[in-house]
Amino acid sequence: MTQFPFSAIVAMDDMRLALILNAVSPAIGGVLVRGEKGTAKSTAVRALASVLPPVEVVAGCRFSCDPHAPDPACPDGPHPPGAPGAGHERPARLVELPVGATEDRLTGSLDVGRVLTEGVTTFQPGLLAAAHRGVLYVDEVNLLHDHLVDLLLDAAALGTSYVERDGVSVRHEARFLLVGTMNPEEGELRPQLLDRFGLTVEASAPREPKTRAEVVRRRIEFDAGPDAFAARFAAAEGALAAAIAAARARLSSVALDDAALERIATVCARFDVDGLRADIVIARAAAAHAAWSGRDAVTREDIRAAARLALPHRRRRNPFDAPGLDERQLDEALGDDDDGPDPGPDDPGPDDPGPEGTGPGDRGPGDDGGPGEGDPGDRGPGPRHEQEPPGGEPALPPAASDPPRPDDGTGRETVTASGATFRARRLEVAGKGQGASGRRSRAYTDGGRTVGAIEPPGPPRDVHLTATLMAAAPHQARRGRRGPGLRIAAGDIRERRREGRESNLVLFLVDASGSMAARRRMEAVKGAVLSLLLDAYQRRDKVGLICFRGSGAQVLLPPTSSVDAAARRLETMPAGGRTPLAAGLAEAYATLARERLRDPRRRPLLVIVTDGRHTKGDDPSTGAARLRGDGVASVVVDCEAGPVRLGLAVALAARLGARYLSLAELGDLSAGALADSVRAYRKAA
Repeated sequence: MTQFPFSAIVAMDDMRLALILNAVSPAIGGVLVRGEKGTAKSTAVRALASVLPPVEVVAGCRFSCDPHAPDPACPDGPHPPGAPGAGHERPARLVELPVGATEDRLTGSLDVGRVLTEGVTTFQPGLLAAAHRGVLYVDEVNLLHDHLVDLLLDAAALGTSYVERDGVSVRHEARFLLVGTMNPEEGELRPQLLDRFGLTVEASAPREPKTRAEVVRRRIEFDAGPDAFAARFAAAEGALAAAIAAARARLSSVALDDAALERIATVCARFDVDGLRADIVIARAAAAHAAWSGRDAVTREDIRAAARLALPHRRRRNPFDAPGLDERQLDEALGDDDDGPDPGPDDPGPDDPGPEGTGPGDRGPGDDGGPGEGDPGDRGPGPRHEQEPPGGEPALPPAASDPPRPDDGTGRETVTASGATFRARRLEVAGKGQGASGRRSRAYTDGGRTVGAIEPPGPPRDVHLTATLMAAAPHQARRGRRGPGLRIAAGDIRERRREGRESNLVLFLVDASGSMAARRRMEAVKGAVLSLLLDAYQRRDKVGLICFRGSGAQVLLPPTSSVDAAARRLETMPAGGRTPLAAGLAEAYATLARERLRDPRRRPLLVIVTDGRHTKGDDPSTGAARLRGDGVASVVVDCEAGPVRLGLAVALAARLGARYLSLAELGDLSAGALADSVRAYRKAA
């Protein structure tokens, strides 16, 4: 299948530079491409493989060993180094890891089929072996199960895959260019996983009309005739491949002196980056940038270009911070340029193929004066920053329903800041579910500890060998089997049943009426909900946010994996007016019903934050009965304060069959944490 040429991609300078630097030096640690949908993220990654230099591999080796330096521990080895006729050349591979992949598909496992049918113990390689010396691409990496991301990034960092499972102990080399793409609206990666990606870039559609028109023109031409379009850019692709190969050869001779290392350390210290991984990544990326630009020594410009790509995702201080970098602060940290003349924003690098093209300096037709112009390392504040907030995070889209209306005359509308956060206690759904792997409620999942064996409803995915042998043993005489060995029938196969924890849909229903705004209670309420959102982020939940106030209820955020979007909605949520509790319960019921159709296996947890009052609309008993009748697990967080308490939230919890917690009880039950949260709550009240 003909791929869209890498050299035909218009604009997207940061993304192209990050991919090329990793192609020059895979030791950088890969690249994470964040961006809105429809910004050519997948197209660019898939196109990269065609411009990578071909690799020479040992003939017949399933692990792509280099014939000149074979892996001494290769399961298909040993391979004598330099044996005549032992190797052959093939293109670099692009291996895609699907979101639904299993651990054994990623790392490899025992070939159970051959064990049962032939009695031969054989290791079946996984995707890490297939990607060795090529590209491993993970689309929607933020939706990949956490344990798979851990395995993936460990292999990328070590350059080796270790498999210890099912009686198999295997080690093989796994050096590859790791590329992940994601849409932040669907949820973020954990900070410690973000840090494992060497570089990160924000991909956004160009805003300049001529550039957008050129993108559309090229896409239409490619779809109409892929082969003819690819032939048009064949020369540019060849020149780009040659430039990458030349930069790889030049990389080992690039000088990275003590002054450059001290400048890198100064930048990382100035930005208060945790750990030393950022320093190492910038040093490697700066050397790759120097090699790509045809220089023999790392300069200030190389360090600046590397820092712009390596630092933004390492500056987040909490999960809700948007990645970003203040380029003026970066220039101050770099100090004066004493390395000679600045190559300028249009430095094309080596082997510039000319105006059609596609080498390091290619900007594509229509780029003049538009977004993406010039070297990504030389962008400062400009029109791009007028359209996007600092940090490159896209502006938050409008709420799902109408914007908050002024209150109906019973109180004054206010917007308050969030109070202090605390470590929230874990709230979970009773019983055992079968939803996506996570960290909240108990469930039967693909990961976790083995708790038994079941007969699989379809083709077995995770065979329980012991249970399979025990199921087959009693039937051997009837099957005419005599002597050593077993005859295995399809009905004997048993699959492991694993128990772990699942992620849930946590739907917040927040009382934003005037009674909640009184005596600064809303600060404490927002702090509590924000604490629960932090907990949901860590447990990999989907979240939704509904508020009720004035004359009705409003869905501020439909169920989503983007917990930081919920936090931003919460910050701007107004309070005031009457308390239409029944409308809030009805909206929660409707939202959960819609979500059940989209994701039937994910169990919901409804968290109602209120003082229990209802001063507008119908009796809330009907809505509570409907939620209870549907078996919705609920928690009522009582926000009532003051010496006189009506106990309305307790009554609401009873009607819902919900768990009841006071605002103070929501925090960690350790004495110190509970005392701190109680003091913060009393101060806010």
